[in-house]
Amino acid sequence: RGGDQGKRKREKFSSLRRPLSYKTKNCRDKNCPCENGQYFILRNLGSKVFSLSKPYSGVIMDLNDAVLTCAVNILWTNAVGVTGKKLVYRTATLRLIRNDVRELFVELTGEKAKPIKFKLKDVMVHKKFMSEGKATINFKIENCAMYLSNAPPGTLMYFLRTIFIKLNGGEQKDEATTQKQLRAHMLSGKPSNFEEVSPITTTEMIMARKKAGLLGRGTATTPSPLAAKKRRFDDLKTCDGMVTSHAPAAKRLYQDKGTPSLGMEENVKLCEEQLEVLRACTSGKSVFFTGSAGTGKSFLLRKIISALPPDGTMATASTGVAACLIGGTTLHAFAGIGGGDYGLARCIELASRPASAQIWRKCKRLVIDEISMVDGQYFEKIEAVARHVRKNDKPFGGIQLILCGDFLQLPPVVKNENNSNPTQRFCFQSNAWEKCIQCVFELKEVHRQSDPEFVKILNHIRIGHTNEEITKRLRATSKQKIEGGGILATQLCSHTNDAKSINESKLESLDGEKVLFRSEDSDANMAKQLDSQLQATSQLYLKINAQVMLLKNINISAGLVNGARGVVVRFEKGVPVVRFKNNREFVCNHEKWIIKTATGGTITRRQVPLKLAWAFSIHKSQGLTLDCVEMSLSKVFEAGQAYVALSRAKSLDSLRILDFDPKQVWANAQVLQYYKLFRRRLHDSTMIPLGAKNIKREKNNETKSSALSKLKKSLMDKPLVSIS
Repeated sequence: RGGDQGKRKREKFSSLRRPLSYKTKNCRDKNCPCENGQYFILRNLGSKVFSLSKPYSGVIMDLNDAVLTCAVNILWTNAVGVTGKKLVYRTATLRLIRNDVRELFVELTGEKAKPIKFKLKDVMVHKKFMSEGKATINFKIENCAMYLSNAPPGTLMYFLRTIFIKLNGGEQKDEATTQKQLRAHMLSGKPSNFEEVSPITTTEMIMARKKAGLLGRGTATTPSPLAAKKRRFDDLKTCDGMVTSHAPAAKRLYQDKGTPSLGMEENVKLCEEQLEVLRACTSGKSVFFTGSAGTGKSFLLRKIISALPPDGTMATASTGVAACLIGGTTLHAFAGIGGGDYGLARCIELASRPASAQIWRKCKRLVIDEISMVDGQYFEKIEAVARHVRKNDKPFGGIQLILCGDFLQLPPVVKNENNSNPTQRFCFQSNAWEKCIQCVFELKEVHRQSDPEFVKILNHIRIGHTNEEITKRLRATSKQKIEGGGILATQLCSHTNDAKSINESKLESLDGEKVLFRSEDSDANMAKQLDSQLQATSQLYLKINAQVMLLKNINISAGLVNGARGVVVRFEKGVPVVRFKNNREFVCNHEKWIIKTATGGTITRRQVPLKLAWAFSIHKSQGLTLDCVEMSLSKVFEAGQAYVALSRAKSLDSLRILDFDPKQVWANAQVLQYYKLFRRRLHDSTMIPLGAKNIKREKNNETKSSALSKLKKSLMDKPLVSIS
């Protein structure tokens, strides 16, 4: 019965979370936020069915896909297009519902206003800026347009997808049957009843796939050359070991089973500990979550950002590369006080300038990735600046903080003035830290490495602990042959200049002429800022047989991911063709990177998504997963640096350490002490179940000592601190 009633078992539709295709149309609505962009058409009684465009990678699982809260503007027009009535809601809730005859509606509930229902028939959805939380729904029957803004991007995407599947995944009735049922219901005198739509079922998914398959085979029109050029990376085709970026003439709504999924992070679900962090962040609490390397901290952070309203959410990071990975800007650019080298009074003066002050006042949620590399004194300054500029005495001026990082990895970079020894100070050592943080979490599940032995070794290295067994095992890697497919192991260097020298000398030693690839920047004056925040440089020199690394996720199933390494085998039509370690060849056309500025604007760069990969620095490797890595730790100069280098490897079999010495492994004593208190706080905050007070005192006393021993054992199993 339409997929929303009946006794059959309902299965929550999850396999839809994959990229959907689209048909390109030109939008001519001047009021639409898509600004002459592209849209798709939804018809439940029409001829052609089209779906959403490119997938938004930062989406949230396990949310109610049939409900959306956002800002809504509704504009009615008459037959000749003259604007009439207008409604504006700063916050409204949209809900998908059905009536007694199974017709689908969107119900809008606004601030102290009666709910309004819009029939979902012959609607048109504009979604070019869906990743910014904006979309437009045109209702032809009501002659109105619904402009959505400030919607959590992930929730918005799934809300629109649910509309599409509900319209096209169930059994369709013809117009005459629907009208007949509606007339019979009206004559019965019974009041109209509406109910929420049920979760999408497998049956609806199968029917939608069938329609999409028919559309892909015969009903889709051939795109224009310009449209095909714009979409050349949207659909990768694999054949004979060659991955090409030339898009086919017609695109399908769903891919065949044999086609690699391009959903990137879409299909990856959050584990329970990650969901717990997500719930705390969306509830408005200030949160700090940590975890060892490979536990998915940055991945979770992107999910959190996509679950929050874009207006007032400022995504930042301590480094440009980390900021790029979460689609944000650097903390220094956001704060408006430069490097914080001045006194507090001068910093407040700088942040009080109109442009900077407006950013601070607009901010409601501040996200900071790689918080471990933020100096404690700088953290204190921006906290005081926030209170002063926002004229709010609450910690950080009332801004919700979402902080992420691992203090046992790379520490803050402190300037060395007058050749004196600078004193490192971490954020947790500042007076502002305890005032600002309400909840703390630790991610324990490692996703990067699957080898239990290697994970155990890394947990010991993380806290600066080694023994004879670990030393022997790591030294044994020096004789391992880890190269394959003509690709050398990438060398990790403790200093950036060493890595640069190795890459340049290796490139010069190759035969043939160098080919220069220049970037195309939206603002040539911002080239230096783009170079500091992106791995893709403004100038890239390549030769045939040059060893390179891919800088973007292109096709996860085909192994074309950020960090994949390969060799340039030839140049075709002015772009390099790279053979990767899995023996697949890929034509590396230009890709686009988008950087957000502190004022909310964007800067773009188009460049070949490659960089030389014979060597790079440990700092630049943070966040990467390498399939074949060689390192020398003799020049390690920071606590945690050896741990960061070792944790880049996927397994012990893909790692070669030339000169391992236990003396090169150490952890900061202050950080170890902090994590000891951190663990105790996590343990003390565990809620006591109801009825626990009724347990006999004798049993309680007997379990106290065992509980303490279990706690100590757990600390060693997942070591964060040294237990003496």
